[in-house]
Amino acid sequence: MTLPSEMKALLLTGDGYTKTPSGSALEAMDPYLEQGTIAVPTPGPSQVLIKVSLASINPSDVAFIKGQYGQARVKGRPAGFEGVGIVAATGGEPYATGLAGKRVAFATGLSNWGAWADYAVAEAASCIPLLNTVRDVDAAAMIVNPLTALAMFDIVKQDGEKAFIMTAGASQLCKLIAGLAKEEGYKPIVTVRRDEQIALLKDVGAAHVLNEKAPDFEARLREVIKAEQPRIFLDAVTGPLASAIFNAMPKRSRWIVYGRLDAEPTVIREPGQLIFQHKHIEGFWLAEWMREHRDRMGPAVMEAQKRFSDGRWSTDVTAVVPLEEAIGRAAGELVKPNGKVFIKP
Repeated sequence: MTLPSEMKALLLTGDGYTKTPSGSALEAMDPYLEQGTIAVPTPGPSQVLIKVSLASINPSDVAFIKGQYGQARVKGRPAGFEGVGIVAATGGEPYATGLAGKRVAFATGLSNWGAWADYAVAEAASCIPLLNTVRDVDAAAMIVNPLTALAMFDIVKQDGEKAFIMTAGASQLCKLIAGLAKEEGYKPIVTVRRDEQIALLKDVGAAHVLNEKAPDFEARLREVIKAEQPRIFLDAVTGPLASAIFNAMPKRSRWIVYGRLDAEPTVIREPGQLIFQHKHIEGFWLAEWMREHRDRMGPAVMEAQKRFSDGRWSTDVTAVVPLEEAIGRAAGELVKPNGKVFIKP
């Protein structure tokens, strides 16, 4: 594949981390990114250069471009953690060279050459060669949500009861987990922010769907928890909502935080529960799970591809936004409920 010398990309305007956190919503792209043209990067020995076909926008991307993620920004580099494309060039290490010309799902990780560009750089070990039956919209969101879903549902199966709790119930990730749970007889209890999302979540596998904005939310929550006794809490929100849920949960409950969509303070209502009820609070980061569980990566990747291929899983799409329109359009598309937004170079 003949490579151009330059490429178009959405480039970070900030460096490092922000000193003024501003919540999880993306009010606009242009304070954090600008459209520009830069040189096509050269992959390192263990890396590959990918001609991007489609790239996803995840909550972690929003946190990152705002300087609120656990990874420092590099000003002038492209953003975007995840996508799908064709390997156009490789470094010299054997696994990298073996990916030449292949269609892969990829995560850019710490490369700081993100997916919101004509070309991206990723570690070869963070690339997934794809079955022909996996659509681009599924492949572009193959790693962050599907692998997190499989990993966190595995935690539920290993250490929980049949019932468990999830916040941000209408997210793509929670819908994937609910589908897994339904197949194996588990009972997800999920929270949403709109009544119209309740039927959708029950259709995909949720046993109970609670509107966190309802005036009787805490009373309904306690009723459901008393009946189902969930001990695993998968939380993307934190803040007052998560505090209320954790406080209502039974002894030996685990609160597993994997996101912070609510910028409000997260209060532990009764710290004595950590002592006398043996409750625990911990974090989940997919990148760390992938490093620590390499033996489970292969089976998880194949399972995700099979589910997307046979229709058990599918990605709900809100919009596919051309790269040149992303600065003006992406933030507006992200506020629409129930689907993912993609950027297409």
